[in-house]
Amino acid sequence: MGAVRRRRGASSFVVLCALAVLTAPGLATGTAFAAPPPEPGVKSLEQVRKEIEDLYRQAGTATDAYNLAEAETKTQSDKIVEIAKQVAAGQERITTLKSRAGAAARAQYRSGGLPPGAQLALSDSPSQFLDGADRLRQGEKATSDLLSELNRTQSDLQQYAQEASTRWATLEANRIKQEDSKKQVEQKIKAAEELESKLEAEEKAKLIQLEQEAQYQAQKAWLSTGAMKDVNNAASEAGKRAVQFATAQMGKPYVWGATGPGSFDCSGLTSQAWRAAGKGIPRTSQEQLRLPKVAIKDMRPGDLIIYFDDASHVGMYVGDGAMVHAPRPGRNVTLAGAGSMPIKAVVRPDA
Repeated sequence: MGAVRRRRGASSFVVLCALAVLTAPGLATGTAFAAPPPEPGVKSLEQVRKEIEDLYRQAGTATDAYNLAEAETKTQSDKIVEIAKQVAAGQERITTLKSRAGAAARAQYRSGGLPPGAQLALSDSPSQFLDGADRLRQGEKATSDLLSELNRTQSDLQQYAQEASTRWATLEANRIKQEDSKKQVEQKIKAAEELESKLEAEEKAKLIQLEQEAQYQAQKAWLSTGAMKDVNNAASEAGKRAVQFATAQMGKPYVWGATGPGSFDCSGLTSQAWRAAGKGIPRTSQEQLRLPKVAIKDMRPGDLIIYFDDASHVGMYVGDGAMVHAPRPGRNVTLAGAGSMPIKAVVRPDA
């Protein structure tokens, strides 16, 4: 993991965070950045930061809904293709059965279809008649079985048609949901970008400082609770591979709906990291929340940390109180404090 080494303990990451904040432009004196008081009726830079953060949070929630709808759409599409194959096979089977039924009917017609009494009268001996009657019964059973199979196959086709109709309806609902979510994502990101675009270059730099300071203060408060006191568990082999993949993506941009290789959203990064480790997990952070949960004290590198009450963000714990994540549009995959956002749950993909 390069700079992240377990023997430094949880405090090492706090020190790194503190240095990142305290050595930022305008903070060399060790004092926290404070924006000048705004003019009356003008939003402060901190208010703008919170508004932008809230918009990106909403975009993250909509992104999760979009990703889920996309995954469900693919599932429904795959199922419809499978149903189409079953229908084709069923229709081919019916054609074969009808051909066999027609052959049986023609054979019966050629035999004359005489009643048993007439056949007994015309036969040379009773034993010959009994042999014929036995063959007749066998033929009748075969015809009955054939007709039963034909009815079952036709019934299956009706069931396939009903299922396909239901799947198509679900597919269309998912498509609409996906389009709605996409619009919400685009609207929220556009609103956030417009807010940020109104800032001067110096204000944008200060905005980043404010983000870093807010994350540092949240991490510091979280560590002060003793949350990391007993966290010293080693990663599993699969967890090591997942961490290696995730940290190797650092510096790549966040793009909503992306799963790599050049860009990721938050759950795209974690799902692909575990896929690289040989373990398929759900695509979205809300679905990843359903993975087996572990207590924070039992957390180990490779575990996923789900953030916020709506499970709209996810990162991967990498050790020393840090996690790697794809933060939001306009930011790159990076390390951050594991407690820099409100934790909802910790889950373990390879439990």
